[in-house]
Amino acid sequence: MFVRICSAVIFASLLLSGAAQAQAQVQAQVLAQVQFQPPQTSFRSLFKVPDPRGEFVRLCAPHMVGRWAHPETVCGCLHDYAAATVEDADLREALLRGISETGVPTIESAWVPASKQSEIGPTFTKIAKPTLQCMFEPATNQ
Repeated sequence: MFVRICSAVIFASLLLSGAAQAQAQVQAQVLAQVQFQPPQTSFRSLFKVPDPRGEFVRLCAPHMVGRWAHPETVCGCLHDYAAATVEDADLREALLRGISETGVPTIESAWVPASKQSEIGPTFTKIAKPTLQCMFEPATNQ
């Protein structure tokens, strides 16, 4: 009788371990299918374009730290208002470069094509008022 009971227990444990092993294999297959699904990424996230305004403020602000109480506000204002008054892309880019490198509106002749170098003076005249407003009244432009 004892042998029959032991045999039944061994048989039942083998039977249950086989079922558990089969269930584990099924779970492993399900997990493998879930884990190896291709990630859902958007085309836009693959080629993230940096924020030009944010980059400008990041480069400009260190030059403004000792001069103004809120350097990020002044730099953002210069980008949004003073540089926005310049219609020509080459002159605007040169102006933004000058501000981000020095902290003051600057345009080097070498940064502008020779055909547009005569427009540097009138560009400064055009940006004078918004630049002064940004530097001395930045809160009113926001």
